Amino acid sequence: MELKPEQLASRLESEPLKPAYLIAGAEPLRVLEAADAVRAAARAQGVSEREVFEAEGNQREPDWAALEASFNAPSLFASRRLVELRLPTGKPGKDGAAVISDFCAAPAADVTLLVTAGEWSKKHAGKWSEAIGRIGHVAVAWPIKPHELPEWIERRLRGHGLSADRDAVQLLADRVEGNLLAAAQEIEKLALLAGADKAPLDLARMQALVADAARYDVFRLVDAALNGQPVQVSRMLAGLRGEGVAVPALMGMVVMELQRAASLARVAAAGGNLGAEFKAQRIWDSKQSVYRRALQRHPAPRWEAFVGVAGKVDRMVKGREAGDPWLGLERLLLAVADPKAVRLLTATAA
Repeated sequence: MELKPEQLASRLESEPLKPAYLIAGAEPLRVLEAADAVRAAARAQGVSEREVFEAEGNQREPDWAALEASFNAPSLFASRRLVELRLPTGKPGKDGAAVISDFCAAPAADVTLLVTAGEWSKKHAGKWSEAIGRIGHVAVAWPIKPHELPEWIERRLRGHGLSADRDAVQLLADRVEGNLLAAAQEIEKLALLAGADKAPLDLARMQALVADAARYDVFRLVDAALNGQPVQVSRMLAGLRGEGVAVPALMGMVVMELQRAASLARVAAAGGNLGAEFKAQRIWDSKQSVYRRALQRHPAPRWEAFVGVAGKVDRMVKGREAGDPWLGLERLLLAVADPKAVRLLTATAA
């Protein structure tokens, strides 16, 4: 039976660890939190060893032979271990499906398999996912529909000890525009801003707290660019400018993220270990898919060019270069979000 990620988290609190789990879907926050719940349950039940398998470098698929060997090898440091398989496309292919199905047919007593997938539809399912469902659980994070978002926000608020009336919840739903990760971040900030005062949030108080949290929007601005969302980039920049935010307050984060992306692009172009580079750059698991999508839009030399343009915008801010820094920054971030907008950089980079 297919579960919702939240249902899986609830079951993990009341039942022994299953031999296998599949968590998939296009809602990265729900997939990540359900996977974290499996990891937490594993730790609570004495599983201290963890292995991760995913495609690296020029490989399009994980090393299936290594995964199969891991299933058959005894644990070196613990009596039980968690083996994670990451499938961004949700498709293990013929070889991968066989390895997973074989494991599920006779699961090793010391192994729990956790498969996560960033894409999922009815077409992705197959004998391998059915095999996981027979010995464990399959949880799918289907996209939250617009009419479902307020209820999701209310549950999230309750989880942080907060409550809000309908208008206040709707305000927050309108602000995040269906982005669950942004909604979760906003609610965490609301919990901090509300402090010990847990009185229900009405519309006026929600508006005040959301305004106080506006300084955090630079993170969402950069994420929108990396996620390929040019409309959101323009809207957020206009909002930040209208709130009186200065370009220098934004450039530090923009330059850092572009330099990070350029470094990742160099490693990927050279066929290096992107997973190791993520660790070296201290990029959280929840953010890695954002960078992977961004790297697919532009070749490595273009990321280096983006860093150069950011330097030019920074010089505009400091009066060392002619030009409008707001226009330069918008052109830069639109180009990051949409390859079709790269031509707009000509005027900035000239």
